[in-house]
Amino acid sequence: MEHIWAPWRIKYIENAKSEKCFLCENPKSKEDDKNYIVYRGKLNCVMLNSFPYNPGHLLVAPYRHIATLEEMTTEERHEHIDLVTRAGVVLRNVLKPAGLNYGVNAGRVAGAGVADHVHSHIVPRWSGDTNFVTVIGDIRVVPEALADSYLKIKAGFAAI
Repeated sequence: MEHIWAPWRIKYIENAKSEKCFLCENPKSKEDDKNYIVYRGKLNCVMLNSFPYNPGHLLVAPYRHIATLEEMTTEERHEHIDLVTRAGVVLRNVLKPAGLNYGVNAGRVAGAGVADHVHSHIVPRWSGDTNFVTVIGDIRVVPEALADSYLKIKAGFAAI
């Protein structure tokens, strides 16, 4: 049997047991580098997903702990969509993906890992980013360190 070492996954396992909402706690800490927050708006922030589907997988979340898009104020919703759009521009400029997936999973049965704090996903996609390892082995190989993605994407937000 071959072993694939992924020591960064222990953070995911430990956080899965946590009662705290990282979408609330990370922006409160003001440690943007540590929490991979690439951009702060007035009512929402943009951060790297710490357990990404692909390099550059971003999350846009309101600072308020709310479960649905419908609970957002008009101002929160407008900024949220603006940041989702800007995140797409940054990813296209910086990482040059062949495409992007945009999505919101509302509720646990809809696939939300954090069901009680609404957030949007922006996932860069490239031809061949899903391969036999993912399909057969139920393993995802992410070929870039989060810290490297963070520096590129944060610089991309600063440039627009």
